[in-house]
Amino acid sequence: MSVEVSPPRGLTDAEATRALAGHGPNAIAAPKPVPVRSRILAQLRDPMILLLIAAAVLTACLHDLTDLTVILMVIVLNTTVGVIQELRAEHALAALHSLAAPHATVVRSGRTTVIPAADVVPGDLVVLDAGDIVPADLKLSSAVRLQADESALTGESVPVEKDHEDEAFAGTVITRGRGSGTVSRTGPDSALGRIAGLLASQRPRPTPLQNRLTALSRILSLVALVLSGIVAVAGLLRGLPPAEMVVTAVSLTVAAVPESLPAVVTLALAIGAHRMARRSALVRRLPAVETLGSVTMVAADKTGTLTENVMLAERLWTEHGEFIAGGNGYAPDGELSPLGEAQPPDRLLRDLALCNDADLRPPAAGQPEWLPLGDPTEAALLVLAHRGGADPAGLRATYPRIAEIPFDSTRKRMTTFHPLPDGSGVLAVGKGAPEVILEPSVTSYGDLAAAGAVAAELAADGYRVLAVADRVLPPGAERSENGLRLAGLVAITDPVRHNAAEVADSFGQAGVGLLLITGDAPGTAQAVAGRIGLHTDQVVTGADIDAGADPAGGRVYARIRPEQKLDIVRAWQDAGHVVAMTGDGVNDAPALRRADIGVAMGKEGTEVARQAADLILTDDDLGTVAAAIEEGRRIYANVRTFLRYALSGGLAEVLVMLIGPLLGLATPLVPAQILWINLLTHGLPGVAIGAEPADPRAMRRGPRSPGEQVLGAGLWQRIAWTGTLIAAVSLAAALWARSTGAPWQSMTYLVLGLAQLGVAIALRRPRPRGEPRLRFLDVAVAGALVAQVAPLLLPPLRDLLSLQPLSMTQFAVSLAFAVLPGLVVALLRLRRRPEPNCGDQGHPVHLDQALLPCPDRHPARSAGRRCTTKEYGDERLDGGRTTPVRRQIRP
Repeated sequence: MSVEVSPPRGLTDAEATRALAGHGPNAIAAPKPVPVRSRILAQLRDPMILLLIAAAVLTACLHDLTDLTVILMVIVLNTTVGVIQELRAEHALAALHSLAAPHATVVRSGRTTVIPAADVVPGDLVVLDAGDIVPADLKLSSAVRLQADESALTGESVPVEKDHEDEAFAGTVITRGRGSGTVSRTGPDSALGRIAGLLASQRPRPTPLQNRLTALSRILSLVALVLSGIVAVAGLLRGLPPAEMVVTAVSLTVAAVPESLPAVVTLALAIGAHRMARRSALVRRLPAVETLGSVTMVAADKTGTLTENVMLAERLWTEHGEFIAGGNGYAPDGELSPLGEAQPPDRLLRDLALCNDADLRPPAAGQPEWLPLGDPTEAALLVLAHRGGADPAGLRATYPRIAEIPFDSTRKRMTTFHPLPDGSGVLAVGKGAPEVILEPSVTSYGDLAAAGAVAAELAADGYRVLAVADRVLPPGAERSENGLRLAGLVAITDPVRHNAAEVADSFGQAGVGLLLITGDAPGTAQAVAGRIGLHTDQVVTGADIDAGADPAGGRVYARIRPEQKLDIVRAWQDAGHVVAMTGDGVNDAPALRRADIGVAMGKEGTEVARQAADLILTDDDLGTVAAAIEEGRRIYANVRTFLRYALSGGLAEVLVMLIGPLLGLATPLVPAQILWINLLTHGLPGVAIGAEPADPRAMRRGPRSPGEQVLGAGLWQRIAWTGTLIAAVSLAAALWARSTGAPWQSMTYLVLGLAQLGVAIALRRPRPRGEPRLRFLDVAVAGALVAQVAPLLLPPLRDLLSLQPLSMTQFAVSLAFAVLPGLVVALLRLRRRPEPNCGDQGHPVHLDQALLPCPDRHPARSAGRRCTTKEYGDERLDGGRTTPVRRQIRP
């Protein structure tokens, strides 16, 4: 225990402004931006672009200006699009980084305020609390049981005790206690800044999805090279010029592989993260965007996530009567009304004001309501003291605090010490969980049995209950927090959020289970669970887990210590689930890191929790997690849609070039025509598919398995028959044209391009309500269609691509052939559009608030509907959790 000393006053606003101008921001120098020329060179090093450059050199040597012009156009446009996509992705991620930047609490001009950590300057007085990250090097002026984790600097995992006059270093984590200190060094001069150069050269690693798609691109490139080589050899055997066949093979290879895929995915992930930010979900790590689509279980803290985190101290009990408080929010007005015969609870109100670190902020310009300064629970107790007629400020002046033992999650109690006004002793005041304070070894005087019964009754009604006790220590006696005399109980409520039941139901419809975890009593946990529709008779407590109970044995958890959340997350992961975990405290950080998706509270959460998380909720609303899961599913679905569109088109082009000669079509397409089609179909339409909105049914289906291959769940089969269908109608149009004397190569060119664009339209997502009818994809396809037809109408482009004009009849026939693949795709999508059921891969779905995966051969799966509990069989249930039929594999 440490005694506080008078802290320095800190800086004024004007002094801080001058210091910031003189010392610069408290930030590590950002890496120099990559120059545009370096970005261009990086794009030109892509294997597909290198193939095109080689083809351009070859055509230049052969004086083939037509193919050379088209190849150069493709190189320039592909490089330009790649650079633009890279810049857009970096700008989106930079915006997110600035939004998620750490903050610091400082005293400026006598006022405590929260500022960006980058604005901290030497001389600032920084206030530290458990869970904070030290923003700069400090000389401590006060320290109360202060402890810091310096492993980020020293590698030593054991936290270091800190006292006044010690130094606290930038980047270290306050794990316990509180304190304050004056900034001595900032930015690159700080301890963290001196080693930051080791990190400056590190670039973000690609996400797992990007790695899988890069590997897929390599495989596709090899396949395309083999098939293009077959086309080239076949042409040589027919006596065609070698140079022409080499250029044709290169063009076909480039067209068959969606070389823009990595850039499209990066952009989709970055823009998806930016869209989440607009919905109050800040993504700190890009892989989280894709992982969100696989979440099967959300472990949610009760306080501030499922509840409003607006604490209201409503009821007060002493051995001499019971009271109910009137008033709204944190406004210190209202009054206490006795329930029957009761004596004024002056002693309890005094203790609530003294054993309290909170304060109240009155309304101000742009702030119409009273707000808590400090812990909301303590602020609620302070408001209760006001409503009972006490004067907290006067009491604190009369009984100044000389020492304290702060609250922590293990002790579940807090004790403060105050000299009596007459100097006859020291008043010790303790408050905490009833099961701790009401222990005879802690509180020796009072009707503990009656207090315990009242506490249990209040907890069963959904209240959070605190017990308060005190004693007077003789002068010079050792400061003890035992042997106390009971002062009373306070019942605090945190109203359930208005949308909590709706959020719980939305998770259920999406096949995502919800766990309620709280440090409150079992009765409180069960009452809140019932209000949100999570009905269960079983509540797993921290004591149960300590006694060896299965941490994944229930859906509602009470009296859980932060470290036990790690056991709960690990147990559900071992059961095959992908877990998202919410948390706000410093001790939640291990569980947040262990979870597949760590979710921190942006308003009330500690800086440590925010830095450990993958996702930060700026509105502290669990409904935002549902929106983020929907966004993750949207992005993954769009990537798969892009793959179907791009690979089926590339397959169709290869098949046309392979099969055409066998049907008597010597050269179905020349290289310039292949590259032009590829440029139009894989350009803006491909990017637009990545920006498609979420399917309205996305949150009424079970989540995908994270072990699912990117071309799994039948996608490669759909690519195969779609590409074959496009090739078939293109060759049919060419054969019809040849039989009628029409320019068959021009018709092949037109049908092959328009058919791919038709498939893009057929793959559009259903239009959500309220969305404009015209989308980016519509505009992109319309532009590509115009560019596809333009060479047949404009002589310069017609000559460039070696095309011939078509009559209106030939245009109409080409259009009739071209619409067939899109129509077939659209009709089959309508037929196979799934209803909410077991999910495509036996994934878990929501059912009567239980997460039950349907067996592969269950009749409900073949009937395309959910299982019922009766059909599923009670033997599958194990205390409200599931034993998955087919275990999911985590990446």
